[in-house]
Amino acid sequence: MQEPTKITDTSTPSGAKIDVTVDTGGAITSPSTNAQFDEIKEKVVVVLSELPGYISSFFGSYQKPIITIVLILSALVTLKVLFAVIDALNDVPLLAPTFELIGMGYTAWFVYRYLLKASTRQELVQEFKSYKEQVTGD
Repeated sequence: MQEPTKITDTSTPSGAKIDVTVDTGGAITSPSTNAQFDEIKEKVVVVLSELPGYISSFFGSYQKPIITIVLILSALVTLKVLFAVIDALNDVPLLAPTFELIGMGYTAWFVYRYLLKASTRQELVQEFKSYKEQVTGD
């Protein structure tokens, strides 16, 4: 803060001396405000310095639920993108009917290959069981 400026004026008609003191401006702060600011700043610095520890302990405690949520969200995003691609392909002329014919042809082949005879149905059941064992680990 600067020192007050003292101005003396002797130009009055009676010759009286007038002293005027002018304070120059400065920052208006109170000591309690600075102390509160410093206290808050210290708390924020402590929290931010311990933040990696908080995050790692949180992730360590809830690792499986976090991974499950991330997998569910990624599956939803994947499905949304897949449906958008399929919708875009359906807008191409003659492509949708071609895919329908391919689907009907594959369905006819699958029925002929696996579902018409009892021996081939047993083969399908055995393949399904082997895939199930591979997935579940039984």
